[in-house]
Amino acid sequence: MVRLIHEIARWVPVRILVGSEHHETCRRLVPPSAAIELIPIETNDCWIRDYGPTFAFQNDSLVGIDWKFNAWGNSAAQPFDLDAAVSRQICDRISVPRVPVKLTLEGGALETDGAGRLLAHAGCLANANRNPGYGRKDLARAMHQLLGIHEIAWIDGDALDGDDTGGHIDQVARFIDGRNVVVATCNDPNDPNALTLRHNRRQLELWASQTTPQVEIHSLPIPPRREIKGQPIPQSYCNFLRIGPRSVLVPTFDSPQSDQHALGLLSELCPNADVVGVDCSELSWGLGAIHCLTCQQPVGSIRK
Repeated sequence: MVRLIHEIARWVPVRILVGSEHHETCRRLVPPSAAIELIPIETNDCWIRDYGPTFAFQNDSLVGIDWKFNAWGNSAAQPFDLDAAVSRQICDRISVPRVPVKLTLEGGALETDGAGRLLAHAGCLANANRNPGYGRKDLARAMHQLLGIHEIAWIDGDALDGDDTGGHIDQVARFIDGRNVVVATCNDPNDPNALTLRHNRRQLELWASQTTPQVEIHSLPIPPRREIKGQPIPQSYCNFLRIGPRSVLVPTFDSPQSDQHALGLLSELCPNADVVGVDCSELSWGLGAIHCLTCQQPVGSIRK
């Protein structure tokens, strides 16, 4: 985490939510500076992508969408009351209007091109463990009203083996830009993930050929299967963090061949960016990586 914080701080300011019992340890490991600020907000878990606000522009003003959070469809056997209160506290602290909504949703379930197109997994949004009674049309209407989404590419294959989110899209497919999408694939036909990832890719290829502007789909193979104490660990290079056009921080998993392939492909697709690998072989035991750990806040309050 310390390495990740310093890599992000090379490009943009970093605010770290720190609970009271960890404050002194965090100050020692990551001393506050002009680029790093410690924020005293208590949490249950570290995956702020999912319970933090989704920032959007409404009538040219920045707002924070505060989704309901129920710990990934009540899949986590732990309290989540502190996490569920984080969006409100962040919006209050930075004086951004908060938009509370009825939908239960996590930020890792949303991937947009920034121009109205959304990639989403039906198992995360149209699911009775989050939004009972909501169909895809209901969700599409809400996405349009809240985020300006006018087109959704749905996938419905199984989640990565071991994934407790129901299939967050940030582990499966990501926009590089408006014309390029990377999608997780599997080179090992004996891996349980191979079939469902092939299904997801086919769905996205069909959408990509019909959308405007058309999109090219690029395979981003996952690393070899890994288990800890019999628990499959969902590892995907799609869980990268892109910081504007300048930087891409890519999770690596102590798998030299697949790590280098992922870094090479993303370097080709982002030729003007500094593409850096950050070891997430320990973080992934928590079932997430770089994108899950971070939540971006747009600069300023008015869209330029």
